[in-house]
Amino acid sequence: MKIAIVGTGYVGLVTGACFAENGTDVVCVDLNVQKIENLQKGIIPIYEPGLEEMVLRNQKAGRLTFTIDLVPVLNDVDVIFSAVGTPPDEDGSADLKYVLDVARTIGQNMKKYVLVVTKSTVPVGTAKLVREIIQKELDSRGVSIEFDVASNPEFLKEGAAVKDFMGPDRVVVGVESERAEKIMSKLYRPFMLNNFRVIFMDVPSAEMTKYAANAMLATRISFMNDIANLCEIVGADVTMVRSGIGTDTRIGSKFLYAGLGYGGSCFPKDIKALIKTGQKRGYQMRILEAVEEVNDRQKLVLFHKMVQYFGSLSQNKKLLKTNSLDFNNKELYAAGEKEIQGKTIAIWGLAFKPETDDMREAPSLVLINKLLESGCKVRVYDPIAMREAKHKLGDTVEYCKDIYDTVLGVDALMLLTEWKEFRLPAWPVIKKLMNVPVIFDGRNIYESKDLQELGFDYYCIGRD
Repeated sequence: MKIAIVGTGYVGLVTGACFAENGTDVVCVDLNVQKIENLQKGIIPIYEPGLEEMVLRNQKAGRLTFTIDLVPVLNDVDVIFSAVGTPPDEDGSADLKYVLDVARTIGQNMKKYVLVVTKSTVPVGTAKLVREIIQKELDSRGVSIEFDVASNPEFLKEGAAVKDFMGPDRVVVGVESERAEKIMSKLYRPFMLNNFRVIFMDVPSAEMTKYAANAMLATRISFMNDIANLCEIVGADVTMVRSGIGTDTRIGSKFLYAGLGYGGSCFPKDIKALIKTGQKRGYQMRILEAVEEVNDRQKLVLFHKMVQYFGSLSQNKKLLKTNSLDFNNKELYAAGEKEIQGKTIAIWGLAFKPETDDMREAPSLVLINKLLESGCKVRVYDPIAMREAKHKLGDTVEYCKDIYDTVLGVDALMLLTEWKEFRLPAWPVIKKLMNVPVIFDGRNIYESKDLQELGFDYYCIGRD
């Protein structure tokens, strides 16, 4: 079987490489000339564990090729996956321009049966639009050619995408015909030899499944962050609460970690798109609106803690609950806002999560911009995302070579991404390098008692 993948972004490149790894002939198509030239040279545009080796291996074997033009290969393939971007429009809805452009190109140039599969995350009804556009182009050509449209949403975790694709817990496929179902079954069978788990359903349900899954995970994150903030106020420990509810088999323990909120390429835009889909149909997605509101607020939680901390130092006292967000003390907060001007802050971690260089919608961007607006100087370090950070932040921050360089002469340290190399640093060395030994832990990876014994002030999320 031979397939084409249109779009060599995160989803398209991983999908193409993994299908090639299992013996399928794959051609990846992208209009970005520079990206395709780089891929042809073995230069990978994203960081994902295991991806580079897989791409190079399958290029060498001749199973994976790259081109800028779909038309010459269109009639040599059995399946075309549309994995182009669906960025949020100004009103939050998904921009389907690129998806529909692919459909238009197929309709204008196809000469035989082909199965067109939407891999991008798209609103319910997109596959119907794709079908209508292809049929319209065929009609304008005066030809009658059979084709099918299917939906095959991806459920890949950044940082584990190759592993997820090669050993999926399920594959969701929306189809309209028996012919399409047989093709998709054949294509995915090599991945499912131990336990064949392709879930077939109608196309609108498949499209909705992707959004519903991401919405549920985002909801769990915001829910737990809301609980964490209340834990601080009432004196509870969110890690114990998580353990207590996570062992309930009806709930489970995943996506219940308190932190700085979600970011990345999927959750933020998918929540916005689902809210907008409801609005267009006259239905208000109240829970998801709250999820988004909580998430936006959570990205600045460490900033508010830092303001209170320096405000309390200026008044020569410590808050009784140093971890709680006491916005009612306006005098203290005003003192803190004045006090942080000119402070130098160290940032460990810039990517929205470990094992990726993705900084789209990352909490780090929101927090760093707030620090800069407040008159702070910022020193940053991330094991993988430094190149991406320079695209996002330019020369507004100072880029450092390692964790120790980052804390040199700073007035506070903020941990934003839980990379493994941040877990066990030489704390006595770090204390000597810092002007003020205070740590704001946005991922709750350190123990308060240990750091306090070493002479640090330590603040996390949802714990005393």
